[in-house]
Amino acid sequence: MRALVQRVKSGGVKITSENYEKNIGHGIVLLLGVKEGDTIEDVNFVADKCSNLRIFSDENDKMNLSLKDINGEMLIISQFTLYGDARKGNRPSFTESENPELANNLYEKFIERVKENIGNEKVKTGIFQAMMEVTIINDGPVTIMVESK
Repeated sequence: MRALVQRVKSGGVKITSENYEKNIGHGIVLLLGVKEGDTIEDVNFVADKCSNLRIFSDENDKMNLSLKDINGEMLIISQFTLYGDARKGNRPSFTESENPELANNLYEKFIERVKENIGNEKVKTGIFQAMMEVTIINDGPVTIMVESK
């Protein structure tokens, strides 16, 4: 499992075909990729790590505070392309990505674990397999890759 974590001033997702829009303020936009063979242990590890990352500045301008410490929000977007392999040729291969049915199941479990960690009202999501417009206003920028295994 791979999560690209971005500290943001704000973020949002819009799916015009679904008349769907979600926005967050200060917090994290998280792009989540599920790899073939990922398990609930991977979900819990990555969700817990991302929920507790100390990437927000304290009173001394040191990255020492977590999302919970700042009462921030998280926008979680499914992103199978995080497992795109472009080492050969110019067209990425996505063979490491989990099949959609299993990936969606783990994506939903990830969302639930983050909600347990930071609070239901603090978590917004995209829609699995939808074509989304994602807005990210980076803060820093600070971008961290978190992986299981």
